[in-house]
Amino acid sequence: MDNKVYRIFVINPGSTSSKLSVYENEREVLTEDIFHDAPVLLRYPTINDQLPFRMEVLYDFLDRHGLKPAEFDAVVGRGGCCYSVEDGVYTVDEQLVRDCHDCVSGVYHSSMLGVQMAWELYQKHKCPTFMLEPTVLDELDDLARVTGVRGVYRRAATHALNLKATARKHAKAIGKRYEDCRFIVCHIDGGISVTAHKLGRQVDANNASGGEGPFSPTRMGGMAVTDIVGELWDRPAQEMKKLCSHAGGLTSHFGTSDSDVIHAMVDAGDPRATRVWNAMIYQTAKYIGEMAVVLEGEVDAIVLTGGLLRFADVVEGIRTRCGWIAPIATYPGENEQEAMALGALRVLRGEEQPKTYTGRPVWEGFPDEK
Repeated sequence: MDNKVYRIFVINPGSTSSKLSVYENEREVLTEDIFHDAPVLLRYPTINDQLPFRMEVLYDFLDRHGLKPAEFDAVVGRGGCCYSVEDGVYTVDEQLVRDCHDCVSGVYHSSMLGVQMAWELYQKHKCPTFMLEPTVLDELDDLARVTGVRGVYRRAATHALNLKATARKHAKAIGKRYEDCRFIVCHIDGGISVTAHKLGRQVDANNASGGEGPFSPTRMGGMAVTDIVGELWDRPAQEMKKLCSHAGGLTSHFGTSDSDVIHAMVDAGDPRATRVWNAMIYQTAKYIGEMAVVLEGEVDAIVLTGGLLRFADVVEGIRTRCGWIAPIATYPGENEQEAMALGALRVLRGEEQPKTYTGRPVWEGFPDEK
């Protein structure tokens, strides 16, 4: 047995925060979730332009806690925006960093900065760098890919890291293997992912960063194409991307993505804030119903996770509308930091071989349509 104590640094840039952690083997030593309000991030024309700001935040974290990058046995960056990949731990290399920067998947999300931030540390300090279960993890069933336009397919773009980790945690809690369960798993935070998990695979999901599904603190959510054409068509493409990823939803309604501020308005009885907040919960519940259909009504549990579970009305609103489908389990916060640390630890201990990013998507179309 490997008795060495490995020190692992975890970097998780989200749509409203930078979450940074230090682990020693399985033990979380230190974590800070550093909030960035949407107006601050919107000063930067693109998400890539945020990189120097995010690195300042990272180095400030290290300096305040007397940490030196060279002391880490591994650095793990949250993955996203590269080509879709299979499940597993990946070594970060130049191709992966370039594809995340270039957003080759078309999925525009702050997770594109995770491997870039890890790579910056690698360039200076040469510590091993990894990525696992990025936002573009693709396990979709074929029927989930088809749209009503030939040659245009739905994409996998979710909070896969937290969704898969929480699903595994709940399966263990009920004495089952994740591979034997059917769950609807929802990440409810700055973005909202609603997903169907069937026997160890995430077989369907809303494209959370592409404007599909419920609106959220930072994302516009689904709208009729005719409304987009009629109301938004004359806006620049970059502005549309921002509405999909970090300028829509509550940010569009209230000028802030700070849910504590908005929920305080709800508590104070503000009618507009109450209406918009409850509509967000309503839309989330509606998409849970969709995933129950995907699983043909055979649902072992509805598993809720994410930062917005700190508000009791979010859980109760979903329970009221969806409790008849299956038991509801709650895991407030998220398990992303632990999942990334444990993935790196498996590689460091030789329990899992890291994969090499291929620079090609997992799925490249139906053979009979090429």
